[in-house]
Amino acid sequence: MPRQSISLTEPSSAWLKQKVEVEGEYRSNSEAVNDLIRRAREIEAIRAHLIEAEQSGFTSLTADQILAKSKEELRRDGKL
Repeated sequence: MPRQSISLTEPSSAWLKQKVEVEGEYRSNSEAVNDLIRRAREIEAIRAHLIEAEQSGFTSLTADQILAKSKEELRRDGKL
């Protein structure tokens, strides 16, 4: 697995420490950062699908159906 070195602002560092050390939501800083990146990628893909749907002018899918379709495509493509 590739290793990265990152610098965080004080508020971001404090938030990360809270999530890992205090709340125990994540086991490590790496786990937290990877989860945040995964969520950002998911949001990006969903936004792209919503924009595509808006620009097509018409869709018979509901917002929940679009979300489900987006998540399925992300899983299929190995991005989720």
